[in-house]
Amino acid sequence: MSEVKLSMDGIRYIALFEKITGAQARDCYEDTENNRLLFVVRSGDMGLAIGKGGEHINNVKKAIGKSVEIIEHSDDPVLFIKNAFHPITLKNINIKINDGKRIAYVEVPTKEKGLAIGRDGKNIEKVKKLSLRHHNINDVIIQ
Repeated sequence: MSEVKLSMDGIRYIALFEKITGAQARDCYEDTENNRLLFVVRSGDMGLAIGKGGEHINNVKKAIGKSVEIIEHSDDPVLFIKNAFHPITLKNINIKINDGKRIAYVEVPTKEKGLAIGRDGKNIEKVKKLSLRHHNINDVIIQ
């Protein structure tokens, strides 16, 4: 696992997120290109972070004024990638080492490939950034 370095803004966002939701955030990544924040919450805290009827997450969005996404952490890199792609159904995930780099090959059903990539590649970029930050996976390739 790699060490996650947070900016001062990231630390402030996590403090606000934890105060509103009661869930423990392990990471906050600011995606300025897509005007969103990506929070990685402790395993098991997903329901708490969302809240009844989405109340907690909606309060966070209002307080911050940006789109917010939550990903549940896992020490298992395969499960972490699966969580990051949620709600997309993944057929298979293989992590291999090529030329000293860890690469995750993700098999996605044909009809869900567009969703996995996202508009302008924003979903796959999210998974790549978080996989690198949390599991030293250098690239994620959709098959």
